[in-house]
Amino acid sequence: MHEVLVAFALTLGAGLATSIGGVLGVFGKAGSTKTLSLGLGFSAGVMIYVSLFEILPKGRDALAGVHGEVPGNWLMVLGFFSGIAAIAIIDHLVPSAVNPHEPGTIGDKHRKHALMRTGLMTAVALGIHNFPEGFATFMAGLQSPEIAISVAVAIALHNIPEGLAVAVPVYQATGSRAKALTWSSVSGLAEPAGALIGYLVLFPFMSDTLLGLVFAAIAGIMVFISLDELLPSAEEYGEHHLAIYGVIAGMAVMAVSLVLLL
Repeated sequence: MHEVLVAFALTLGAGLATSIGGVLGVFGKAGSTKTLSLGLGFSAGVMIYVSLFEILPKGRDALAGVHGEVPGNWLMVLGFFSGIAAIAIIDHLVPSAVNPHEPGTIGDKHRKHALMRTGLMTAVALGIHNFPEGFATFMAGLQSPEIAISVAVAIALHNIPEGLAVAVPVYQATGSRAKALTWSSVSGLAEPAGALIGYLVLFPFMSDTLLGLVFAAIAGIMVFISLDELLPSAEEYGEHHLAIYGVIAGMAVMAVSLVLLL
């Protein structure tokens, strides 16, 4: 039970980082775009490294232990690309004008003016997008709290501009800071909701095979988010090289931390 509570707390904290973006959206301006670019790149580096070097191998080991080396590796590949397909389908179903993965959604004045009339739809879209992220963080927490902390921090960093994307149009549409902050927080609460629902649905059927497939899928989801959202957003906010430096720094920090945990 203690592991479940820790995993849920990390997921809740990562989700509520959208509230930070909400505060920036209604009470002030976001910080340095270069700092934000570096932070988003760093987040991408952490997520990509931990996905490919820690979460995906754990999934492979679990599957190979049950089904053998070759079938286990094929199942790992299936799980990995199934995770990518799932998040890609979610993106496809969300209207491009309010999809956080579409270039220019954040920071473009014309888009913000358009989003002013669809603020609540933005919150709903982000909520749908955040649902699998919450499950990914939660499952990482159950397996390894140390890894989950890095995952939660990375997801929290990229949730800040998402909260900003919700708060600005809602505030402009209603003139209410309270409503803007509420909806930016609600969109983030989809992450602990995803964790809770996923846990309740899958826990009765949990096995080494299912656990391996889930971890492989989580790795796919996190890699897709990094390549589809974090890196484009990092470059949109700042310079190309600065974003890449952030990615490398995130990978380096994650690599060192994983080695120290051995």
